[in-house]
Amino acid sequence: MSFSRILTNICADDLKASRDFYVHLLDFQVNYDSDWYVQLRGPKPADLEFGIIKRTHALVPAEFQTKPTGMYVTFVVPNVDALYQRAKSMGATLVQEPRNEFYGQRRFLLLDPAGCLIDICSPWSDAEAQGSDGGG
Repeated sequence: MSFSRILTNICADDLKASRDFYVHLLDFQVNYDSDWYVQLRGPKPADLEFGIIKRTHALVPAEFQTKPTGMYVTFVVPNVDALYQRAKSMGATLVQEPRNEFYGQRRFLLLDPAGCLIDICSPWSDAEAQGSDGGG
């Protein structure tokens, strides 16, 4: 088995608000923008894609046109603390402040405009933690 592409799509009520959220927070570039679907691509590497589809579009089965629950999307970034400050300045809904987790990631949690739980994280090590407040 092989894949030529894997694309994550989330559902949203307000495509513009969701698009702008990801563009401003994570520096995504807009690849395609319509009234029913937005496709974003990562700044680095540019072949990473993230889609946002209108929650009530006919392509989304009616039983899945609800707010997201039981899942979250993770973005691994170079500097989680810088993104946390950006999210705060944007007025994002923060769920958890940055903290070092047992599995070697420093992360914070927030909600996107569609109510999707977003995990922003960076790798960390004990050596890094000793040079800071430990983060958590």
